[in-house]
Order: sequence, then structure tokens, then C-alpha cells
Amino acid sequence: MRAFRVAYDGRPFHGFQRQPAVATVEETLFDALRKLDVLAEEAAKPPGYAAAGRTDAGVSAVAQTVAFECPDWLTPRAFDSQLPAHVRAWASADVPADFHATYDAESRAYEYHLFAPGADPELARAATAKLAGEHDFANLTAVSRNAEFDTVRTLETATVEVDGEFLVFSLRADGFLWELVRRIGSLVRAVATGQAPLSKVERVLDPEPLPGHEGVPAAPPEGLVLVDAHYQGITFEPDDQGIESVREVFGEKRATAATTARMARCVRSRVEAVGGKHDETDV
Repeated sequence: MRAFRVAYDGRPFHGFQRQPAVATVEETLFDALRKLDVLAEEAAKPPGYAAAGRTDAGVSAVAQTVAFECPDWLTPRAFDSQLPAHVRAWASADVPADFHATYDAESRAYEYHLFAPGADPELARAATAKLAGEHDFANLTAVSRNAEFDTVRTLETATVEVDGEFLVFSLRADGFLWELVRRIGSLVRAVATGQAPLSKVERVLDPEPLPGHEGVPAAPPEGLVLVDAHYQGITFEPDDQGIESVREVFGEKRATAATTARMARCVRSRVEAVGGKHDETDV
């Protein structure tokens, strides 16, 4: 049994988990394994297969972890030879035969980069600090309320920093509810930009359901990244070629995004400048 760390840009995908007729990260991994003759055409998934988490549509990953039975020659660089550029295996570890990538993860960590111009750093930190520890997060998830479903989770780490016009959250927990991180981002942004009082955090953490107009929506998925899944006693060996491939692929993506942002800023500033002159002429 071998476990792989996989990085991917989640924007082209309809989430991680395999679904009929749409592109997913999981099916992309399985397609690569079929091309490598590791997975038989008629097989639904590799023997012993499991993944650390099921990221939503648009969500990316640094350290998604998948494990399954495979031949010794299947290294990250061999895996990458049949994967698209925006999905890269970059480390691996031999694991026990009974290893389960989902259930054996002691914790998972996410970063969320949320556009929030004008956010007050101190208010953002104060709101985020209140979320650390064990709470019932029923008001911060899209999961339907069900007496049999436990919405209590422990945020082992909950910090936020202001980086330019972004709030950058670092969250680690024993488990995450559906849309929890994105709703935390939305809540903290509302407090940090003055749209909601700091006391809103305590009200949201009260298990009493929020009325519809007070509910916390999920912020966009594109800034969310799964950055770690921790397994006791498992050490992942980096693959130099896999890491270099990540550096190249995501370096190009960064350059493209920076160019797009600069172009958008140029268009906006020039139209605003013309609009301003037009107003002055009319006066």
C-alpha cells in the first residue's frame, strides 16, 4: 500500500469526488492509473483506495492524500507522466496494509485566501480567535440539521492575517463540516469590514438556529486550499521531479493570474479616469 500527496488547481473541476459526466479530481487520478495499467478498465477504483478529503468544486489542494495498493514502480513522477499539468503528485510513503487515508487522518488543515479590502486586522483576529476550540458549528455549515449528525468540531488552530487586500485564514481541525471554512471566512469578513458586530460570532456559535436573514453564506470556493492531512507515524518522501513540476506549473499559473489582475486594474482605472473627466465636462 502506498500513499501519495497530490496538489491540484481545483478550478477546472466539479470537486474531488467522482461524479457522472463531469470532470473531477478523483476520476482524473483513476484515468491516469488506467493509462499506466495500474487500474483495470472495468475496475471502479484501486484496491484499498481512500482519500483524505472530498474538496468541493473550485477548491484546490497542496496535500490531498490518496492511498491504494500499487506496484513498487509507481512513484510520484511516474504518476505525473499521465496526469494533466494542473494535478501533480509530489511525495509518497509506504503505509501499512490497513491504512485508510480518510479515517487515519488525525487532523486536516486549510488555508483560505479571501478578498476583503478594508478589513480591520484586529477585528478579524478577535472574531477568528472566538472560533478556536470546541464548538457546535451547526450555524456554519450547509449540512442539514439532523439529530443523528454531530456538528460539534474542534478547531485546534484558528488564525487570520491581513495580507494586502486579503484575509488569510489558517485552520486546523479534527474534522471539517461542509462549507465550514468558507462560512467562517464570510463571518469574519463581515465583522472585520464593519458589516456585523463582533457579538455576531457568539450568536452564530449558539446551536439555536439562526433565522434565514441572519444566516452566514458561504464565501467563494476559489481561495480555499487543503494544505495538510496529518497521519501519526507516516513520513512522506518528497519526489524532486514532482516538486519541480509543481513549481513550474503553479509558477506559470501565478504569472497568468498576476497579468490578469494587472489588466483588470488597468481597464478599471482608465474607465474611472474617463468617467471622472466626463463628469467634470458636464459640470
